[in-house]
Formats: sequence, structure tokens, C-alpha cells
Amino acid sequence: MITIESLTKSYGGFRAVDEVTFTARPGRVTGFLGPNGAGKSTTMRIVVGLTPATSGSATLLGREYADLPNPGREVGVLLDASAQHAGRTGREVLNIAARTMGLPKSRVGEMLERVSLTEEEAARRVGNYSLGMRQRLGIAAALLGDPEVLILDEPANGLDPAGIRWMRDLLRGFADGGGTVLLSSHLLHEIEVIADDIVVIGNGRIVAQGTKEELLAAGGTLVRAADQSALVAALQAAGLKARPGASGVVLAEAGLATVGAAAFAAGIPLTELRAADSAGLEEMFLALTAESQRDHLSAEGAAA
Repeated sequence: MITIESLTKSYGGFRAVDEVTFTARPGRVTGFLGPNGAGKSTTMRIVVGLTPATSGSATLLGREYADLPNPGREVGVLLDASAQHAGRTGREVLNIAARTMGLPKSRVGEMLERVSLTEEEAARRVGNYSLGMRQRLGIAAALLGDPEVLILDEPANGLDPAGIRWMRDLLRGFADGGGTVLLSSHLLHEIEVIADDIVVIGNGRIVAQGTKEELLAAGGTLVRAADQSALVAALQAAGLKARPGASGVVLAEAGLATVGAAAFAAGIPLTELRAADSAGLEEMFLALTAESQRDHLSAEGAAA
């Protein structure tokens, strides 16, 4: 289990991570979502001891990462696939990691096969690897010690569709075997497919968390009209919580019949009316993080 409590990281007067609290549980994949600069990578770096926290705590299997006697045997980590030594071969990278963890050489061959790196590719210098190959090598290194926990930051970067499917099946199998997976990704569809639990962060703060089903169900109703402003005003006048959402939709915290009746009573013809969960994770993510989206901020600055 990964337990993060009131985690805060400040750089001068800027809070990159602000009172973040959540838990990633065994047997489940926890998707960690947020725009660029939201605090995902900083949080993960604190969890694995690479960045000191200003306050709060992060524990893995009940202990801080620095207190684990042989971290690679308990926690597999991949934060930056491009950070591997470019002058070593793929096999050398894994051999060094295996010796550090006290593992037999046979484990290296097993991991190369598991991530589908051939003998010829394993003998090639990492500097000549594609990003997708580096991701596979990084995942092999993370799995090398047969850990109970996996922490992966954007592991699908550089993978082709077949590689993404492979990674999804691998992580699903790891979690189904009782492992804990904390997965950061901007590929929202992949998180929607694989994640059991979702944590959404924006501007360093948690803006939503829960099971995938809970978060999508809490979205209420998505509705569109030719005059969006009039629609929002009409729904609010009817006592409904409604706000402009991503992609020009309105999100209302009420059921389909209630929203439809309010729009009909106000004489506003609708062009779309559907449950928010049918819109998928992307609509939910964009709505929750609208204030921290780069394009949103740029548009506000241009308007000003």
C-alpha cells in the first residue's frame, strides 16, 4: 500500500504540492491524473525519496522509501525512461540492477523476455534505443526485484498501440496478483480502461478522487443548447447546480429527467442531453482541471 498524507512541497513562495492526501491500495491500479505542472511528478519523486517534502508523509508498505532495506525488491520505480545510461547495453543496465539487489543473472533474461526485448536489442547500447524500447527496459528494471508495488510516471510515452495494449495487460496482471500500482498518465483513455481508482490533481491540490465508477457517476448530466449561457441561467434559476464544462457542454448535478424538464420549462431547445458517465474520463478530467489547463489560462490572458 502507498499512503500519502498532507504532503506538501514548496519552492520559495510556490507550492508545487499542496496538502496532498490519498492511498493506493493492493490489488488495484490507481491512476494519477493532472495537467502538466499539476504536481504529479513531484509527488512521485517525494514518494521514492528523490525530493524531500516540506511537510507531510509518504509511506510504502508502512515505511518511508529510505527505510526499505532493499528498495528494488519491494518497490519498482520508473520515473524517466530517458534517464538510463546511454553508453551501456540494455542487458548491462539490468545486470547492474540485479547485482545491486542481490538477484541471480537468470532474472535478467526472464525480464527481457517478459518485456519483449530480443537478444539483439538487449546487446544494443541504450543510446540507440527508441523511446518505446527505453520504456520497456525501464519497466523490466522496475519488475526485476519482483516487487509488491509499482510506481510508474507516464510509462506509455513512446509506445505504439500494440505496446500500450501490452503494458495495460502487464499492469492489470500485476494488480490482479495482489500488487499495488500507482500510474501517472496523460493518455486518459488508457487510464479509463485500466484504472480501478483515480486521483485527479490540479495546481498541486487533489480536486477529486475515488473509484472510476464513483467519479464518473458524480458527473451528473451533460447537456448542450444553442445558447449555453441561457441554459446555465435557466438551470440555476430552477435550483440546479450547473456550470459550463469542457467542450462546450454544461454539467448539472441532477438527473436527465430533471435537467430536461427545467430546460423545457424555460423554453430552451436542447441539442444534447446525456448522463455524464457516458462522456468518459476525458470530460470529467477537463471539467475538474479547467482552471489549471494551459490553454484555458492562455485564453484568459488573451481576453484580459
